[in-house]
Amino acid sequence: MPDLIEDLLGLAPDSPLGLLRRRRPEALRHAEGAYRELLLPEDPGGLSLAERAALARHVAQREGDAALAAHFAGLSPSPAPSPRLDALLAYAEKTAMAPESTSKADIDGLVALGLTSRDIVAATQLIAFVPYQVRLLAGLRALMQEKAA
Repeated sequence: MPDLIEDLLGLAPDSPLGLLRRRRPEALRHAEGAYRELLLPEDPGGLSLAERAALARHVAQREGDAALAAHFAGLSPSPAPSPRLDALLAYAEKTAMAPESTSKADIDGLVALGLTSRDIVAATQLIAFVPYQVRLLAGLRALMQEKAA
């Protein structure tokens, strides 16, 4: 199965770091599976692929990973600016930066814009998953630099 993290790093599966990652095949499988399910699902429901990519790009930019943000930008054309997209991006900020302040009113606002419970759960999972990818990339980049030094 192709691996987004290795693609972004230019890391060969048979390199020392690639082999180290393969010592935990379930971690690789689940991380790649979560990426595919959250960003490229066969049935995206009411949260379009373009909205998913825009949310992921926004979070990756906020987290400071330009390569990951660029990857997400390349997944789908950006959706047109809209109140719905603005609300999703505001929800991403609030959920990521102050999750304890997220309220029923925030959820109700998303529902009023046409999102279902399934869509909101998918958006929330995506908002939480991208920082994991950023941390994983940062750790692997540090190991690559250490090996190069």
